[in-house]
Amino acid sequence: MPTTDSEKPMVSMTFWDHLDVLRSSLIRMACVVMVFAVMAFMLKEELFAIVLAPRSSDFVTYRLMNVETFSLHLMNTGLTEQFMIHMRTAVYAGLLIASPYILYELFRFVSPGLYQNERHCAVRIVGAAYMMFLMGTLANYFIVFPLTVHFLGTYQVSPDVSNMLTLQSYIDTLLGMSLVMGVVFELPVVCALMAKLGLLTDKWMGLYRRHAIVAILIVAAIITPTTDVFTLFVVAMPIYLLYEISIIIVRYMGRSENLKRNLQ
Repeated sequence: MPTTDSEKPMVSMTFWDHLDVLRSSLIRMACVVMVFAVMAFMLKEELFAIVLAPRSSDFVTYRLMNVETFSLHLMNTGLTEQFMIHMRTAVYAGLLIASPYILYELFRFVSPGLYQNERHCAVRIVGAAYMMFLMGTLANYFIVFPLTVHFLGTYQVSPDVSNMLTLQSYIDTLLGMSLVMGVVFELPVVCALMAKLGLLTDKWMGLYRRHAIVAILIVAAIITPTTDVFTLFVVAMPIYLLYEISIIIVRYMGRSENLKRNLQ
């Protein structure tokens, strides 16, 4: 008997059949990531021209801010360190480039078990989450990380003491903060989903705004790779702005739900 749009499709596959499908999907995802990672590895000069750009005043963010000329000298302290960093950065680039395909494979695996309306909802949620993660990564690359690098890289207690930064420290900070900011930017999506489920309202978020600020400072202190106040402020500000944006989104969704109830 054919199913309607609101009915869940009949699935006759066994557990082991599902496991085989999942294994095939994981193999395809790994192959695609590997292909892009190898391409990124081979394009070493282009890859590290992007990765190392924030260490110099020629970077676009510094030019817009009219920052005085500076350039940080990075040093290597290990025999295999540069090669391992090259591989790790290439894998991260491969994951980032292949992420749309990874999401497609995951959705194709779970979609047969969803209702038609659940599929549409899942597409919107996953699409919004993916876009917010990319926005978080870009915000870190163009705003948070450059400001952190400029402040900490040029800070001196005395002109007689020069800064010697390691490549390992630079890459670890960039990749770590990119991942963290990508996750943090999921806050509006999470709040919107909770509002859709009736678990969150804009009035509640506004009432506990002061508590949220304290929580944001604590979270920023935990995820900040350094212990200085400047970096803490740079990381906390985007999170607070996301909280305010989330209030607006939750308020809009609350009004939409009320309108639907009145029309019914």
